[in-house]
Amino acid sequence: MMPRQVTVGVDGSLVAVRALDRAADEAALRGAALNIVYAVPDMEVAGPVLATAVLRARRRRPGLTVTALAVPGSPVRALAHHSRNAELTVVGTRGLGALGALIAGSVSRRLAARTRGPLLVVRGAQGAPDGEVLFWPGGGTDADGAAFAFAEAERRGARLCVLRAEDPWYAKARRRAAVPGDGACRSPRGERPLSGAHDASPTGRGSSPRGRPVRELLEATRGAVVVVVGAQYRGCRPGSVARALLRHAHCPVVLVPGDAA
Repeated sequence: MMPRQVTVGVDGSLVAVRALDRAADEAALRGAALNIVYAVPDMEVAGPVLATAVLRARRRRPGLTVTALAVPGSPVRALAHHSRNAELTVVGTRGLGALGALIAGSVSRRLAARTRGPLLVVRGAQGAPDGEVLFWPGGGTDADGAAFAFAEAERRGARLCVLRAEDPWYAKARRRAAVPGDGACRSPRGERPLSGAHDASPTGRGSSPRGRPVRELLEATRGAVVVVVGAQYRGCRPGSVARALLRHAHCPVVLVPGDAA
């Protein structure tokens, strides 16, 4: 059996350091090992960055099992490959190196579409430590995203707030996640409907949805520790609501891949 692990991409930037800190916390929370990946064109320059990253992770979380490796080539290919054995892959936003460009444009969408498991994107803020877990379903059969959100809330002892839960798959996902009705994760009593909110553009080619629903969704992220998005990828990109959250959320965002719509 493969050991449980959390994978994080680093590139030496300040934003990557924030991602590293969050990844170390996530690994400790899950009882998993931390795998640090640095994708570089020149392998000789990777040593100091990786050594510093390992030292920082071990100081932040003493006792954490940490491994590190340099991988030649693109960050997307490297992280997509190493996400296969990870229960969570973590990246930062808007760093200075090649990895930092991940969330700035098409590279981020390529990584999101290619990772085999949940992808946590650490934005500028770390999220409210005692905040609730938000869940935005990506489509009508998003049991994987719902199960992850339930488990995340239970793991943190946090309240779960489902931002849209009118579909029949919701009850099945709740049973699958084995969340007690009166436990730390409260749902469907934790639902917060957003008037008219939806994942616009069935083809995935439109712009991010606009207007009050999305503003409410983004505002809800201010007091959250994390927002989980059921990311049903269309072609090579997440849906429009997921893209809006990646650009503007006030807390980290987890994309949980599901079947293409």
